[in-house]
Amino acid sequence: MDVMGDKATLLDTGRFVQPSDREAIDSRQGGIGTDRGDTGQAAEEARTRAAAEAGEVEAMSVLGAMLLRRGDLDGAEPQLRAATAAGDRAAANNLGVLLHQRGYADEAAGWWRVAAVAGSAAAAHALGRYHRERGDEPAAEYWLRQSAEQGHVLGAYALADLLEHRGDAAAEQWMRAAAEHGHREAAYRLARELDRRTLREGADSGAGRACAQEAEQWYRQAAARGHRRAALQLGAILERRGELKEAGRWYLTSAKDGEARAACALGFLLRDAGDSENAAVWWLRAAQDGDGNAANALGALHAERGETQTAERWYRAAMDAGDINGAYNLALLCAEQGRTAQAEQWYRRAAYAGHREAANALAILLLQGGDTTGAEPWFSKAAEAGSVDAAFNLGILYAGRGADTDALGWYERAASAGHTDAALQVGIARLREGDEREAERHLRWAAGGGSAEGAYRLAAVLDARRPPVSPHELGEPAHRKTECEEWYERAASQGHRRAQVRVGMLAAARGDVVEAAHWYRAAAEAGSRNGAFNLGLLLAREGSEPEAAVWWTRAADAGHGRAALRLALVYARRGELAEGQRWADRAVTLGPAEVAERAARLRDALREELSA
Repeated sequence: MDVMGDKATLLDTGRFVQPSDREAIDSRQGGIGTDRGDTGQAAEEARTRAAAEAGEVEAMSVLGAMLLRRGDLDGAEPQLRAATAAGDRAAANNLGVLLHQRGYADEAAGWWRVAAVAGSAAAAHALGRYHRERGDEPAAEYWLRQSAEQGHVLGAYALADLLEHRGDAAAEQWMRAAAEHGHREAAYRLARELDRRTLREGADSGAGRACAQEAEQWYRQAAARGHRRAALQLGAILERRGELKEAGRWYLTSAKDGEARAACALGFLLRDAGDSENAAVWWLRAAQDGDGNAANALGALHAERGETQTAERWYRAAMDAGDINGAYNLALLCAEQGRTAQAEQWYRRAAYAGHREAANALAILLLQGGDTTGAEPWFSKAAEAGSVDAAFNLGILYAGRGADTDALGWYERAASAGHTDAALQVGIARLREGDEREAERHLRWAAGGGSAEGAYRLAAVLDARRPPVSPHELGEPAHRKTECEEWYERAASQGHRRAQVRVGMLAAARGDVVEAAHWYRAAAEAGSRNGAFNLGLLLAREGSEPEAAVWWTRAADAGHGRAALRLALVYARRGELAEGQRWADRAVTLGPAEVAERAARLRDALREELSA
């Protein structure tokens, strides 16, 4: 039962009633919403007192209500008792309120019963609350239903609350009735129930969308009536929809009413808009009210500024607020500073509390320290808790032991959750097994997720399926690019050297010398010996043999046998036989067999000419 000594609570509960039309306070009696000054109220009270002293029952009831509202219990009680004795049901209800304030709950209930039997919906509501607080749910339901069926909003809400507690489906009917009559808590709770129904139905289903739309309407109604949690929820809905300006307004409304989570959310909105200073103001407000998420945000903000001591203080504040992310962030901070022992301590604290990414980070830390045995259980714990990175890391761990089947199982688990590198590993494994269809599917996931290696390997799979084409001569018109060429180009644009070489080869095949040179040069400068060799071939074909020799030298120095053979031929033609012989020797060493055989013949010929 509400604390009856609070005047505001008396008004909110509906138990405090002044009779005009017998139970509703009239503006002439100085009710809420009047704008008369103290003089007008005093004059009205004097008139009411005179009428009460003259024996007018309604005046006694109204005067008692006035005095009760003011907190003058001693003055109100005789007036209310006199009016009650004369049969005034509003006075009986208010006498119950007065007695409840004095601590005589059972006597108060007696007078509420008198008023309720006489038809007072407010008294029936109060009596229902009285019985519920004492555990007598059948009596509570009876009187609350009496109140609700008479249209009493608070009675409808209290009945809905009782029925919902029992799991009765009729609860929604009365919650909706209270919400429709402006009860903001009922509107909020109805919206929450509709949110849960949205999840059960599926957000993308027709029924789910209808529930979500109705929930938003009730949140909006409750928020407009000052319900701060409803304003928070409405802001979150609007933010997810991208309506950031209106979301910010509702977050601000909720935050100003003291909702720390709204202040925190407003801070993130401001940060995303580039206003870190004002974001910090709202995060500070929320953190001071005990919001751990806001404390973490402040910690991150100070960490970005290099203010590590302040960052650490806020991360500790987040932990004190019960947000285990504080321990995880503190561990990250320590790790960045090279404080490995402390980082491990905080990772453990967060991991033991169920923080899956902390468990994964702890495992990595242990693995880096050579403790494979200690790392594996934490990887497993993190993976079982849903950490995609941990599942991938377990795959690496098992692959390193040669347990390919176990590794593949974890890679597949991570890949199904969208881990790009895991999808690549599954694709490679399926290619080894000869399952090209599954390989292609996973390589597409990897390539689509931004993996350059995935794009290259997918292109290679598609390339192998292409029918052979006749060689193109330089200068022929370019043909339309195939899908495999598009994937090669995507990988090449991401810096994949083998893809760059392949794109260069395809460009050269269709006669686009400029593009071919561009990609060969990009690969060569990134360290690709094949790129350097092919760039040399292209330059030599275009008549730039000296520059070609430069790139062949780079390729040969990196171990490219054909490049060494080309250099041997270049120096032989120039008459630099000793240098030619040196590169021929190098080509013999580097191979492959065909190159080694040709290089050996050339070397022997140069040796004979030198000895002649």
